[in-house]
Amino acid sequence: MGSYSYMALGEEIDRDAYVVCKYRVTTDLPMEKAAEAIAAEQSTGTWTGISTLNDEVFRNYAAKVTAIDGDMVTIAFPEADFSIKVGAVPQILSVISGNLYGLSALKGVRLEDVEFPKGILKQYKGPKFGDAGLREILHRPEKPLVGTIVKPKIGLSPKDTAKYIYEAGSGGLTNGKDDETLVDQAFCPIEDRTKAVAEALDRLREEGHYMVHAINISTNGQDVRELAEDAQKWGASQLMIDVLTCGYGAIQAVAEDPKIKVPIHVHRTMHAAMTKDPTNGISMRVIAKLVRMCGGDALHIGTLGVGKMEGAITEGKQNQLACQSDDVPYKKVMPVCSGGMYPGIVPAVIKAAGTNNLQIQAGGGVAGHPEGVRAGAMAMCQAVDSAFEGVDIEKYAETHHELKLALDRWGTK
Repeated sequence: MGSYSYMALGEEIDRDAYVVCKYRVTTDLPMEKAAEAIAAEQSTGTWTGISTLNDEVFRNYAAKVTAIDGDMVTIAFPEADFSIKVGAVPQILSVISGNLYGLSALKGVRLEDVEFPKGILKQYKGPKFGDAGLREILHRPEKPLVGTIVKPKIGLSPKDTAKYIYEAGSGGLTNGKDDETLVDQAFCPIEDRTKAVAEALDRLREEGHYMVHAINISTNGQDVRELAEDAQKWGASQLMIDVLTCGYGAIQAVAEDPKIKVPIHVHRTMHAAMTKDPTNGISMRVIAKLVRMCGGDALHIGTLGVGKMEGAITEGKQNQLACQSDDVPYKKVMPVCSGGMYPGIVPAVIKAAGTNNLQIQAGGGVAGHPEGVRAGAMAMCQAVDSAFEGVDIEKYAETHHELKLALDRWGTK
């Protein structure tokens, strides 16, 4: 039984031959020993020396600790450690984010980032529509997209849901979506809801306004493609999948289904169980990269440091970059800022984003307007217009009644 070192500090590696991960590590051990424990556990090692590990296996399949910078550890996994079959995100995660969390050598470990070689990237097709495709559908080439979540989360009938969407669209919104908790409950069956919403969207289109609404099809793995096809047949203009409860394979199965001709809106519900602790779990940036690989067209990325789902601006920007970077061979994902959005917060969100290429999504910030859903939608659109035109929002509100009422109620950020 030989003894093998997984340390390769400073060693130059071929980025096209490895999956490179960065981990934030908390430990009482020397960082080198903690890093080596991760590399060993996730590749060829175990808790003791074993007779079945030989030089050839170690050379070809062992992970390498290539850098340690404070509490940040970089580990490179040979591409050969990963499945050669398309759709292997579950297997990828079992390597880069698997048993390491249970290692006694670690108090905490967080997967902060991952870079994939070309050989793995080419196995995935990425978004079918992406941000540009969404803009084309909505006839909105420049301004941020402005959306809503039907509120209350649950309890509305198909007829009331459709009425909400019609009012929101009449107020100028480009996007609507089901809540992540709504799929096919008895009070709002998915077939009836989809058909009713489709009729509302058709009516808006006849009136000269383009809008899409994401129908939540989050369900069991063996059923998601069939439900996606059914929802599209019933008139869905966009589909929504809760990625962490359904799995990345659900996105990929729907995105790569040639029968599906509408975009996929990806919700990240449950993400904070993995992303909230800065010392343990998985960063949202990693989730965003995997969603893009699998074919999501729009993805919730947080509120860029503002709103009820607060997170650091720098982390939000990293999530945004994962959706929009040019370093992967895929279309760009539309970043969705959602969670406590309201008109007065819009300038801060757009300033933090540093771009107009995002979707701002408000639920209570639309439905909670003193004059109702249509006025709430108008106020959100007016807030976006003021930011897009570079006009101070309070000055803009002087000539826009709906925005003025919203600022009086909720203020500005």
